[in-house]
Amino acid sequence: MCSSVDDALTPAAISGHVPVLFNETLELLAPRAGVKLLDGTFGGGGHSRALLNAAEAVTLVAIDRDPDAHERAKLVADEFAERFRFYPMNFGDLADLNETGFDGILFDFGLSSFQLDQTERGFSFRFDAPVDMRMNPQAGIGAAEFLETSDEEGLVRAVRNYGEEKRWRRVVQAIIDARGSGRLQRTHSLAALVADAVGPTPRGRKAVNPATRTFQGIRIEINDELSAIERCLPAAFERLAPGGVLAAISFHSLEDRIVKRFCRKMAGRPEHANDYRPIEERTVQAKMVSTRPILPTEEEIKMNPRSRSARMRAIRKLSND
Repeated sequence: MCSSVDDALTPAAISGHVPVLFNETLELLAPRAGVKLLDGTFGGGGHSRALLNAAEAVTLVAIDRDPDAHERAKLVADEFAERFRFYPMNFGDLADLNETGFDGILFDFGLSSFQLDQTERGFSFRFDAPVDMRMNPQAGIGAAEFLETSDEEGLVRAVRNYGEEKRWRRVVQAIIDARGSGRLQRTHSLAALVADAVGPTPRGRKAVNPATRTFQGIRIEINDELSAIERCLPAAFERLAPGGVLAAISFHSLEDRIVKRFCRKMAGRPEHANDYRPIEERTVQAKMVSTRPILPTEEEIKMNPRSRSARMRAIRKLSND
């Protein structure tokens, strides 16, 4: 076992998965003998394994709704025995977890490298695959079925609200027009359809695949991701021991906005620009670790380009006395 955070497992040593903000997470949660931690998004297990390796007698509870994550968790359980427990559940259902008293809780709301790189999951249009995108392929409907059957309101919510696609009207209409044609069934044909609807990237703007935003919005919609974040944060804070740290890593503005407002609310600060409530109407239950998000270093971004949009926010729960 490693005797300090500095000796913990390095990202390069974690096969198949590079956890973002690796060093920052270890420094923030400060694993030490006797603490109890929660990894609310086990994913590839990179953060969990690092936290367990950072000090003797660290106990870690992990959850994830992805059945593949459950299989990967078995390897960690074999290695760390009673120090590690895994529950196959959605972090949005954290209120149902019958464990509490955590000294640190971590959420990493991005897709894991395993999910992105598994062709058959249909998260990425880098590969031609069935359009699925479910975090748990054993529950709910896949993205293709959603595109074929959703009412227009659902499509608008996915493309405009969650995908933040400016040309959402054209994309939504293109999806409706393509129903029954087979073009909504495969990632490559769907990406091409969206690209045709969006049109070329305006000159002077950073070239990003035109389907990126729509794919993101569809994934968020069918997995109920934002609602899950809104539910998990208060449930996590309730299970945090006094003095414990709650940290959340987000990858786009919609996730980060929810986390930011929650952190400010717990710290008794205005939640947004139009929050004019007097100070006596606020309750201070935590202290913000930093007023600004913690961002990856340039070195990390070079090593792991997927980390470029990551941002971490954290609060420390105040003691009762």
